[in-house]
Amino acid sequence: MMSLTSRSGAFSPYMRATAFAVAGPLKALVPGVVVKGEKHLMDPIKQFLCRESLNGQCPRTGPAVTVAINACAGVRYAHTDIKVPDFSDYRRSEVLDPNKSSQESSEARRAFSYLLTGATTVVAVYSAKTVVTQFVSSMSASADVLALSKIEIKLGDIPEGKNMTFKWRGKPLFVRHRTDKEIAAEAAVNIVELRDPQHDADRVINPSWVIVLGVCTHLGCVPIANAGDFGGYYCPCHGSHYDASGRIRKGPAPLNLEVPYYEFPDDDTVIVG
Repeated sequence: MMSLTSRSGAFSPYMRATAFAVAGPLKALVPGVVVKGEKHLMDPIKQFLCRESLNGQCPRTGPAVTVAINACAGVRYAHTDIKVPDFSDYRRSEVLDPNKSSQESSEARRAFSYLLTGATTVVAVYSAKTVVTQFVSSMSASADVLALSKIEIKLGDIPEGKNMTFKWRGKPLFVRHRTDKEIAAEAAVNIVELRDPQHDADRVINPSWVIVLGVCTHLGCVPIANAGDFGGYYCPCHGSHYDASGRIRKGPAPLNLEVPYYEFPDDDTVIVG
């Protein structure tokens, strides 16, 4: 119940204003509210609990009024008729029955653990292999670059005793068609006397053809073919002399001319690279 009467039992103007202010909202929120007091305030408010008291008197505004509203706030937030799922079918028997020992199912649990660990390891290794393979393949040369890494040369275009220069991987490539005299002279060289000992047979596949990179092993200059003291190649930069097999014979160069990988698909063609 709500009491808006003063200590003398009569409504003060402040109390009456407060009753009118709260009567409308209370009637809208709580149907059937009753306010204890004068008759014209009984209808708007029904069955609501409230108390009012005077706590003192203010020099400026008059008596101080305190209004307290008490109401039931219980709300039902969940259903109580929902059935809780039963997971008994998925539990081990020793869990359901505390009298059973867990050692009875230890072998099965251990086998399952080993199986799961092994499967996880296999998947992890395979995934790591795939990642590494893709990473390495991404660093390799593309198909167009690999196509440019090889050069096919028609040997019939090179006369005997002559040397032709081709461009391969941005470097000059010397292809020399040797005469029988040059083949015999290079085969007879004593490799003990050479700075970079290497037999002529180890530098050629077909004795008639010498294929070397036209880059001096001293400072990278391009030697001149069919020149020098040994009739092979001569570097004009610092005076290195190479024979007809591309071996260093005189000058500051420390190594022989490099022999790239090549193969003969037939007698008239050579593929370098």
